[in-house]
Amino acid sequence: MANTVNESAIKKLKVLFTVVDKNKGEFYMDVISQFDVNFQMQLQGLGTATSELVDLLGLNIHKAVILSVVREDLVEPLMETLEDKFATIKNGKGIAFAVPMSSIIGVNLYQFMSNNRLGRE
Repeated sequence: MANTVNESAIKKLKVLFTVVDKNKGEFYMDVISQFDVNFQMQLQGLGTATSELVDLLGLNIHKAVILSVVREDLVEPLMETLEDKFATIKNGKGIAFAVPMSSIIGVNLYQFMSNNRLGRE
């Protein structure tokens, strides 16, 4: 019997972009991973503020850019959790947004990216 995915079990995927201060990257990756996220990647980013503005406001221009593949049904509760963390964690401000992932090639890749293997829900 061939491996097939039940059409009703397929949930759309989104790519979540989260930008935070570099020293908070691991913390936010841990927060995001609590939402059944199977794939994340952290990149280094650099803010665009001028050196005068950085000095005046004491900004940290070194950023962590986290890319996470998230099931669409988990995006809203995840964004609410991030919003709460951005507001309550000392020096934990950041931004987050999600964009649709338009296509995935292959059942196995979809199951890995959605953390939805056969027999699991």
